Amino acid sequence: MTTKASGPGPAGGGGDDGRAYLGIEQSVEFQRLRAAFRRFVFPMTVAFLVWYLLYVVLSAYARGFMGTKVVGEINVALVFGLLQFVSTFTIAVLYERYARRKLEPLAASVDTSGVTAPAGRAAVEDGPETTPDHGPADQGPRKDER
Repeated sequence: MTTKASGPGPAGGGGDDGRAYLGIEQSVEFQRLRAAFRRFVFPMTVAFLVWYLLYVVLSAYARGFMGTKVVGEINVALVFGLLQFVSTFTIAVLYERYARRKLEPLAASVDTSGVTAPAGRAAVEDGPETTPDHGPADQGPRKDER
């Protein structure tokens, strides 16, 4: 006996939402969004991995070079290690700018009118407002305050 998984994605079937997802996935706007995402992410991932592996390989096989003092007790290995952090944060900033400039306008153009939010998600997003002193705004004081 096999059971069919439920959910909105193509792998899970998902009924109407599954068909809506497939419709969105096959739309020209969504394909443009995916292509724009991949144009940034794939080259940046390759560049970062090459940079990281260069650091690892040099640390393992070019100990003399990596041990070269730059300033005082600071050597090339330490500088390269710190540059790993700098490059990570730089990539994050570049991605945020790219996403705001390119991806968000493309995402806004994708028609998602046929997709409904899962019941649990809508309840969380549309739940009652809370106040710091009394919990949910529409319920009055908490039990411990009565």
